[in-house]
Amino acid sequence: MLDFNTMFARQRKWMFFLLSFYVLGWGFTSYQSIFLGLILGTSLSLFNLWLMARKIDKFGQAAVEGRTIRSLGSFSRMATGALAVVITMRYPDHLHLISVIIGLMTSYIVIMIDFFIHHLKNLDK
Repeated sequence: MLDFNTMFARQRKWMFFLLSFYVLGWGFTSYQSIFLGLILGTSLSLFNLWLMARKIDKFGQAAVEGRTIRSLGSFSRMATGALAVVITMRYPDHLHLISVIIGLMTSYIVIMIDFFIHHLKNLDK
């Protein structure tokens, strides 16, 4: 599980880097609705990443102890996506819908990029 926690820490660091980049884009460009949508989507995506990491950790503990686990939390991740869309529909003049959806997908993109970078580094060893 130590490798999993290290992987989650790397992914979390990339997510915070992207969030800081989006905040700078919101503050210094004229595309404020796009960057605000990216901020909302990526914030909820970071929350989903944290939920997924917590559920996977519980799943690993249950597997070690020989217990079963009910779910990995797909419903709660879908509910945060629905919450993001509801917020965006409530404030369409402040948030851009497509950027919110791209922001929601950010954690999965970060996971894939982190996997490929880590895989390429391990090939050299």
